[in-house]
Amino acid sequence: MAKTGTTTQGLRAAIERSGYYPTLVAEAVEAAVGGEAVDSYLVHQETTFDSNEVRRHVTVLVLTGTRFIVSHTDEQPADGTSSSPYATTSTESVKVQRISSVVLSRVVADPESYTAGTLPREVVLTIGWGAVSRLDMEPATCGDPNCEADHGYTGSATADDLSLRVSEAADGPDTVRQTLAFAQALSEATVTPA
Repeated sequence: MAKTGTTTQGLRAAIERSGYYPTLVAEAVEAAVGGEAVDSYLVHQETTFDSNEVRRHVTVLVLTGTRFIVSHTDEQPADGTSSSPYATTSTESVKVQRISSVVLSRVVADPESYTAGTLPREVVLTIGWGAVSRLDMEPATCGDPNCEADHGYTGSATADDLSLRVSEAADGPDTVRQTLAFAQALSEATVTPA
């Protein structure tokens, strides 16, 4: 379940409510935040099914006055490196000025009768800051179906550092609202004063 808010205490409480290794997750997030005030946050726990295993992971997004912090924790089954299950936690701290895009995709039911303020059925929040890019290439054509000339390649590069999907059916309407609120706060934080 996603939680959003604006205080360090609220962030800690949301991490604890998620119930997903709260001490481990909170320690990693609090170390990354340091002494900065928390402007907004989002805690999103997701359960996935991998073959015959159920896996959980949590993503914590934090916005401070100067930084965007991403923390992700995954649990792993026992393997060749560990005889018991283990968790991996990572945090990344990005200067707000480095954020190049905040994309919010909304899926709405029955768009012909949509009214302003209606909650989307699902949202996908994609944030780019240049750490990861996806390059999609394909052969270029001239439009002549009989042409056999080599026209090179065409493609597009897309910033794709983080993508988070939240749906009303899986996560509940409050989670969709909280994701929208965090996306708005982050979007507003990236505006450069004129």
